[in-house]
Amino acid sequence: MTIAILSLILFGYVLIAYEHLTHINKATIALFAAVVGWILFMCTGTDFVLKSHGPEFMDFTQGGAFDSETTKEFIASHVFIHYSAALCSIVLFLLATMSIVTVLNANGCFDFITDTVRAKDSRVLLWGLVGFTWLLSVNLDNLTTTVLMLMIMRRIVQQTRWRMWIGAAIVIAANCGGAASVIGDPTSLVVWTKGAITPTDFTAALLLPTLVATVIPTALIAQALPSHIDIIRPATHYRGDDSTLHLWQKVVMLVVGLGGLWFIPTFHRITLLPPFLGALCVLGVLWVMHEVMNHRRIKTNQPLFNAEDRQFQFTSLQMVMYFVGVFMCVALLIETGVMTSISTWCDEWIHNIYIMSVAMGALSAVLDNIALVLTAINIYPVAESTAVLSPTLDPAYAEAFLQNGQYWHLIIYSGCVAGCLLPIGNVSGFTLMKAEDVSIAWYARHIMPKVLLGWGVGLGVYFLVDLWLR
Repeated sequence: MTIAILSLILFGYVLIAYEHLTHINKATIALFAAVVGWILFMCTGTDFVLKSHGPEFMDFTQGGAFDSETTKEFIASHVFIHYSAALCSIVLFLLATMSIVTVLNANGCFDFITDTVRAKDSRVLLWGLVGFTWLLSVNLDNLTTTVLMLMIMRRIVQQTRWRMWIGAAIVIAANCGGAASVIGDPTSLVVWTKGAITPTDFTAALLLPTLVATVIPTALIAQALPSHIDIIRPATHYRGDDSTLHLWQKVVMLVVGLGGLWFIPTFHRITLLPPFLGALCVLGVLWVMHEVMNHRRIKTNQPLFNAEDRQFQFTSLQMVMYFVGVFMCVALLIETGVMTSISTWCDEWIHNIYIMSVAMGALSAVLDNIALVLTAINIYPVAESTAVLSPTLDPAYAEAFLQNGQYWHLIIYSGCVAGCLLPIGNVSGFTLMKAEDVSIAWYARHIMPKVLLGWGVGLGVYFLVDLWLR
């Protein structure tokens, strides 16, 4: 049955990677593979349960006889529920972040970005959009940031040809910025909630490498743009609701929204409560401010959200559902023992975390970085000491799997950055493909070499930073 489940998930990964050919939404494929896989596991899970949860299962059955119904009950109440709790924590965080951005965008809190970067000089425009994308992705999750910044770009840049170049730079900046923060990417959020990293150490280790991986491709893309490009100059900001908020009100809401999200790691450290509670707290405060500041429009039954916000919510919700499916597929790989087999093979034949991260990054360009990174970070447990993994392992190598070890940093970095080598390697890139009709051939010819250079130099910077920090 392990072979059947593994084949199902691998086939799903392949279909996800070639969504541009099958035209089947990757969220649908991931959810279908997860549901069918768990049904197979539930029906034939006795051997898996005895191998992975033997003592707990014996306690559950009180040492007596058991049948298939008893096994199903144990899987539902002790195995599946564990992954469901972890998944719900992350999904609630992503939904809270998405809602925060929707509220801010509906109140015109991001209009300053449009005003600031609106310039005919292509390099000023490019660096402005990339800079804001990188900063927002550090505070928000990169999937939400990409959709938001692509919408802003379409309000400014007139020609589709140049939107392809600038949009590619936005995708790169969003993924690199998300890799610099524990709340910036769904995979880094998983690693943080797993206890493998701490926020301060993670940002200190990856801040410079991700900046380098952003700056190098952006500088090369800037050289491909003409000195001036045509931009769209609307007379006023009109989003369908014509917000009446004053500038100071928008600033206050923006500070509360983004500043509150940045405070979440501190909230988690002080209270030990899940991060999503901090995000929901920020959303609650921001929503109250939204209701108070828009009470006049509410009384007159004017719409508070426009069609663009609805489109943004739908796209973000698809991303969340895709993450749900992939997470539950990875949980299946853990329970069937596939992860243990992979870690044993890597320890024996690779035995180098840099080679492992590069290989995983290269695969991320062809498959999907979220699926591969989630798989990679669950291959190994978070070791309390080097002897926990295996007494026979080289201590210097085993240290990489301790809390704040190099393995966790490199997997996130390579997954996020190398996932931009092709647009099919990350959800943000695929969003760009659909929004601006970007072909894989065009992206591979014009963007991939630039990302590859940034990724390689960033790895070298990480190596130097790691030597300095240690």
